[in-house]
Amino acid sequence: MGNQMQKSISDKNDQLQTSYTFEIDNFSDNIYPIKSPKFLSGGCEWYLLVHPKETILFDDHLSVYLCVYNPKSLRTGWERKANFRFTLLNQSGKVLHRATERSCLFCAQLSPWGHKTLPLSKLKEEGFLENSKLIIKVDVEVVDIVHEAELTGQETLVLKGFEVLYSQYDSVHKIFKEHPNIAIDFKPKDKGVKAAYMNLLLSLIETLRKPPQSFSNTELSNAESQLNELAEAGFKLDWLKSKLEEVSLERNNADADGSWVQEVEQRIKNLELTLLDLKVELKREKSKSAAAAVAKLVSFDDIVLRRK
Repeated sequence: MGNQMQKSISDKNDQLQTSYTFEIDNFSDNIYPIKSPKFLSGGCEWYLLVHPKETILFDDHLSVYLCVYNPKSLRTGWERKANFRFTLLNQSGKVLHRATERSCLFCAQLSPWGHKTLPLSKLKEEGFLENSKLIIKVDVEVVDIVHEAELTGQETLVLKGFEVLYSQYDSVHKIFKEHPNIAIDFKPKDKGVKAAYMNLLLSLIETLRKPPQSFSNTELSNAESQLNELAEAGFKLDWLKSKLEEVSLERNNADADGSWVQEVEQRIKNLELTLLDLKVELKREKSKSAAAAVAKLVSFDDIVLRRK
């Protein structure tokens, strides 16, 4: 943190909507994530996490996260739903950026929720931040709390309009991070149908991770049918189509290589059989020659005996 000073201000009534203010001095000098002190809202403990450098998720923008404090200390199956909004201000209290309000479900699988704010280049412009001080204000309203619950493995949350299992969150989040426009033309509106299509997409992605040579013709045909079905529903899947084509090509090449190897092996077997036949024939000829030699020797002995 260096000579950075941080202060926090919180409402007295932490059971209602809480406004929490986090002040960061010498913001431009920071290169590591900045963590605020914990604060209370709705009977729950939180903290802010600020990334002053580029991140994979939010590129070259300042990202701010609302995080559950010490989530590992909470009971099994805990959940809390909260509405929150970030506001960035300068030292004089001038609003630099006001984010839209978000409503998110926090749980053991997803205890921080982040927000993309201003470009980092803007924040570092000379004079944009007075005395290089950044003030972050967050308004938090906890609307639902589950302190403990039995986990069934079927718990879900909504991500980008799709209801997904907790266990699927990382996979679906990665899809939208790498392909942000994948569902902009998605047609079905029913949440059950949307969930079914997302499950089909996840299943197809997992299938295409298999070694290409392990695919049968039927499996490749089924994968192509599933891809077409997903595309017809509105998913943009050029990247997945390329993956399927790559798998098909590698599998075909593996088949071709396998056929060539089998052909060579068969030729070797044929040569070995031919060599064996030649050895048998040679042995037979040697036997014939030996027999003929013996016969001549016997005939010669007979002649000598008769002369005697």
